[in-house]
Amino acid sequence: MLIAGVDDAGRGSVVGPLVIAGVLVKEEDLPKLIQLGVKDSKLLSPHRRETLAVEIKRIVEKYSWVKLSPREIDEVVDKGKKLHRLNRLEAQTMAKVIEKLKPDIAYVDASDVNEERYKAHILEYLPFNLQIISEHKADRNYPVVSAASILAKVERDREIAELAKKYGDFGSGYPSDPRTMDFLQQCVEKWTEYPCDVRKSWKPAKKTKSDHDNRQTKLA
Repeated sequence: MLIAGVDDAGRGSVVGPLVIAGVLVKEEDLPKLIQLGVKDSKLLSPHRRETLAVEIKRIVEKYSWVKLSPREIDEVVDKGKKLHRLNRLEAQTMAKVIEKLKPDIAYVDASDVNEERYKAHILEYLPFNLQIISEHKADRNYPVVSAASILAKVERDREIAELAKKYGDFGSGYPSDPRTMDFLQQCVEKWTEYPCDVRKSWKPAKKTKSDHDNRQTKLA
């Protein structure tokens, strides 16, 4: 039996892409992933993730990922009901990854609060039927999803490193990072608009720009 695991990295980020990755492994090879010590990528150091990613690619039959740019995310979110539309976009993208892998069963980390609804949305976008296990914290509970989580995070980290060459060190890209928030501030002060690598529809980005515009209006 061929088993897939699918997870994302960068969902809450305000800078950089959202990466959705999947791996396909034979059922008899699952113990090899466990022996590697795969776990939720957030619990691993960057160096450990890089090392594990190389080993994971040797064990799995296939792997695939799709990157959603800030522009693609903004186009969906700006239409309203941010979380609902973002969940739909993620479900559609996970379906693309699953379609490439063609597993007998797929385990996915559910982005929706309703696990079954998220599963139904993925199935809507698939041209074939299969068993999908959609659960919260699947990246902690299933090694095959942990492996996908690691590949997604490693690929996103590479994207962030490339963006840092372009813009300088802006931190992790998440609103909780002061360096990232400083970067947003610098963007609006320097260009008045955000570059294409920023998710303009995100509240922290909108507020930073709004505050800047209000200050400029008062100075005028």
